[in-house]
Amino acid sequence: MTKSIRNASLLAASAVLLGLITPLTASASAGSPLHWARCEGTGLDPRQECATLTVPMDYADPNGPKIDLALSRIRSEKPSARRGALLLIPGGPGGDSLDAPSGKGQKLPQAVRDQYDLIGFAPRGNAPSTAVDCGVDHADLALTALRPWPDANGSVTGNMATARRMADACARNGGALIRHISTVDNARDIDQIRAALGEHRLSAWGVSYGTYVGAVYAQLFPQRTDRVVLDSNGNPDPVRAERAWLAAFEVGVEDNFPVFAKWASAPGNPYRLASTAAEVRPLFLRLAARLDRAPIPWPGANPAELNGNVLRQTMLNSFYDPDDYAALAQLILAARKGTVPPAPQSPPDTVLQNLTGVAAATICNDAAWARSTTVYQKAVDESRAKYPLTAGMPRNAMVCAAWPWRPEQAPVRITDRGPAGRIMLVQNERDVATPLSGALRLRTALGRRAVMVTVNSTGHEAYLANGNACGDETVSRFLATGQRPITDVYCE
Repeated sequence: MTKSIRNASLLAASAVLLGLITPLTASASAGSPLHWARCEGTGLDPRQECATLTVPMDYADPNGPKIDLALSRIRSEKPSARRGALLLIPGGPGGDSLDAPSGKGQKLPQAVRDQYDLIGFAPRGNAPSTAVDCGVDHADLALTALRPWPDANGSVTGNMATARRMADACARNGGALIRHISTVDNARDIDQIRAALGEHRLSAWGVSYGTYVGAVYAQLFPQRTDRVVLDSNGNPDPVRAERAWLAAFEVGVEDNFPVFAKWASAPGNPYRLASTAAEVRPLFLRLAARLDRAPIPWPGANPAELNGNVLRQTMLNSFYDPDDYAALAQLILAARKGTVPPAPQSPPDTVLQNLTGVAAATICNDAAWARSTTVYQKAVDESRAKYPLTAGMPRNAMVCAAWPWRPEQAPVRITDRGPAGRIMLVQNERDVATPLSGALRLRTALGRRAVMVTVNSTGHEAYLANGNACGDETVSRFLATGQRPITDVYCE
């Protein structure tokens, strides 16, 4: 759901880099001090340190098997001003923030970096923490398998078969840990991290899926939160959890397509697709339908053809960041001529296997999914009729439709019970993955506990991501001083 998770290539390339950040230290349990040492890897801030924390695999059996969590840190740049620790909660599911203290953390203003140790981590299941791997077929490592699109005619029968195949692989190869990867487990791990850091209360900056983890943490441990920023927020559905987030793509694409259409029809654009914005949508739909009927071979890609769903997935990927519009336009221009660009580089299967295992486990363990083909077919038919750009994908069956285990508990219900004034939501007005409509539901659920900053911007991720001075300054002021607006804010 986050920008780093928008497609397999970008995800895996990021994970390859992050996999190089390996702690050089023995494990510490949550009740003992962490042992920090330099991190292996390249391109890191030399101040960044790494450590390993041991936590229960199953919190219902705290004395049972243990797993390791990889942590990273850059200390406060002004010890005399230090307030505590700021945990950087990654998106996903399947992302990590191990390099974030050296990366995005350095974008924080000096006043924030002075006050906090910046803490990154690889959530449970993500290498180099104790990792999971489903060992799925190579073809099922494509993002269009994990987040599948219906067949060209709208049928979900093939998707159900893929779900059973992937779920069977996870059951065979995922080990015991795959049953204990969920948002609640991640939230409990965060409290173990807080305790190991020696902090009475913890501040956090969660992005995309990380906002859900942050909200659940604040719900389960309200007195342990200090200043929490939730950036790019989804619908806090108390029953469907991530299924509601996936369904939001149909709204998110509709919110964003007019911006792309305006860009793609602008005079002087070297990738101009049409003379007017109104022409871009029917052009795209016609091309997708043509590729449904007659895919173009695409050697080296996964899948090895440019079909309608690959085009649709590329559209969705590009909407995460307007800087990626050109890639979508180039693909459209090539496909209209019956050609394809060079195939995107495929990351190592080991990285994709880890990502697939973590993402599937989290989404499927968080909430119960329907098992009936009929249920998904009806939902897809309705979605395709109302939202043709996404062709039913947001309501389709994925691996969770055949997941062999039922959730151990219901999703956490986010409420307004907890200390007031400790949570700030920041949200782009047009966000393909976490639309404003879902963020407003989370804002309502949190009530007096939160204030919301809405930014007049397009793309996924808002804070320090799009150059909106009003939004950035409001969030930075909250982190540095605790000061927040009395009411919700709209930033032009």
